[in-house]
Amino acid sequence: MARFVSSTQVFDWISQHINFEKINNRKEFTLETMKRLAELANHPEKSAPVIHIAGSKGKGSVAAYIAGILEEAGFTCARYTSPHATDWRERVTVGAAFFCESIYLEAGDELFLVTERFMETASASVNAPGAPTFFELMTLYFFLCARKAACDVMVVETGMGGRLDATNIVDPLVSVITLIEKEHTEFLGDTLALIAGEKAGVIKQGCPLALAAQQKEARDVFVARAAEKGSRLYYLPDNALVEHIRISPDKTSFRLVPAWQASPLPAPLALSVPTPGVVQAYNAALAALAAMVAFPRMSREAIAAGLAKTTLIARFERICDDPVVIIDGAHTHSSIAACANTWTTLYGKGAAGATAATGILLFGCSADKDVFAMASILLPLFSHIIITRPGTFKTSFPERVYEVFAELEETKGGRKPGNIWFEPETQKAIAQALSLGRGKKAPVLAAGSFYLAGEVISYMKNNWKPTGEQPL
Repeated sequence: MARFVSSTQVFDWISQHINFEKINNRKEFTLETMKRLAELANHPEKSAPVIHIAGSKGKGSVAAYIAGILEEAGFTCARYTSPHATDWRERVTVGAAFFCESIYLEAGDELFLVTERFMETASASVNAPGAPTFFELMTLYFFLCARKAACDVMVVETGMGGRLDATNIVDPLVSVITLIEKEHTEFLGDTLALIAGEKAGVIKQGCPLALAAQQKEARDVFVARAAEKGSRLYYLPDNALVEHIRISPDKTSFRLVPAWQASPLPAPLALSVPTPGVVQAYNAALAALAAMVAFPRMSREAIAAGLAKTTLIARFERICDDPVVIIDGAHTHSSIAACANTWTTLYGKGAAGATAATGILLFGCSADKDVFAMASILLPLFSHIIITRPGTFKTSFPERVYEVFAELEETKGGRKPGNIWFEPETQKAIAQALSLGRGKKAPVLAAGSFYLAGEVISYMKNNWKPTGEQPL
């Protein structure tokens, strides 16, 4: 008998379970619950080959680029990423598209039955693993969807960790690790070496590793772990040169050249992705390397065409031209720095003909982010800044965020922060930013949270009208 009548109902049920994306309580994570769930579901994680991606930044972009390449090569590719911006199904897709509704429903019914069996066996055992969390259930749900759709390959992004991440029950074709930085230190450790040690947990015995450029402290950990596991290491800087990067408002183009004769990459490749940003060239290069390691016969045409077709949600995404509105889910020091660099080049002081900061910043972030580091980068780049709540999915303290921006402006600028405003109601803040941008003919950047980006998308879809119809 069917349990669910809509995919939204499935997600609502999963969301009733403990969600460490929303709360920041420390927990001793283990893989025992996930292993037991997978066993009860007859191991859907083994239904197709896996490319497994860990890291601090760029995981979602790299996952999307790999999936785009594989789809172009003729594979049916399931993709698991997080978070989402406007629709939870963004986390569980086939290529860049949603599964059909029947797949979501059938997998949801199976997930519910598996969870019931898990709870029944747990109640009868003294040493049973803990109750499933939101992320564990979402992860199993993805595997069930991929199996029901008979996908050829799965591209799987970890959550915040690696070693004890719920996704780390897979035996991948290749492990991929993106840039490591200090993040989730309460769970992963407070040094790059400790964090890298947790992320290195995705490296499996004899499984090759495609590794992005790293600071030495993190790289040393990965090199040692790869050697320990007998994993062949493909370090991106040793395998490919990323040259002639050019960004424009609608794309990033670059040239990928193998750095040595035995590199798995075909040489050379003129590539582009439809997302602006120097960082996207390196994300795409890592994706190309990983795809070639996993499937050595991958054609250069599939790499080029797959990358060129892969769009990214809320990664310096231009969603409006009147005024220009950019949304970016950047929420750490390094991702904000990359976003700021792209902004400055295309719309800020570095843009052609621009002599001063004229843009509008709409900013909101969750409670666990380094506001001071982000504010220090963003503050000089905008003539007006509006601080708000980034939706309600995660805990946030927008008043404190405003105080950090205002205090920093007064300290460094030597003036009262008259151009920084606080509007806690997200919808009102979005309307204020858009109206100000249109009135001043200035571009608008919404950053600090994927959920804020989602709020902007929803607002514009439901409320924003072309010039002449929109009251200012």
